[in-house]
Amino acid sequence: QVQLVESGGGLVQAGGSLRLSCGVSGRTFSTTAMVWFRQAPGKERTFVAAIDRSGKPTRYAEAVEGRFTISRDNAKNILYLQMNNLQPEDTAVYYCAGRPLTIATTEAGMRYWGKGTLVTVSS
Repeated sequence: QVQLVESGGGLVQAGGSLRLSCGVSGRTFSTTAMVWFRQAPGKERTFVAAIDRSGKPTRYAEAVEGRFTISRDNAKNILYLQMNNLQPEDTAVYYCAGRPLTIATTEAGMRYWGKGTLVTVSS
């Protein structure tokens, strides 16, 4: 059974940086497209960034383009999200998710989900 475990969340001041990680158990990581979503307090979960099985291509939400970078290490079964110049509006629970084969930016079709890690950005 595939399990996803996020880590790296925490409290940071506006303008700061954090790197989130998502460890994936099982042998399917290299054949799984991976995605980061986030859910701000009182709001619906939204797409943040996605990466294909090999590491390219990648996709970003407009709100994070140029500030966040998604990457993966298929040898270590880890997905990353480097977040720079964080702003208070980035405060949310961040979830990693995966689906077999093809990259996607919506929740539909995601087969695997982590439980999330909280990122809080203070002003």
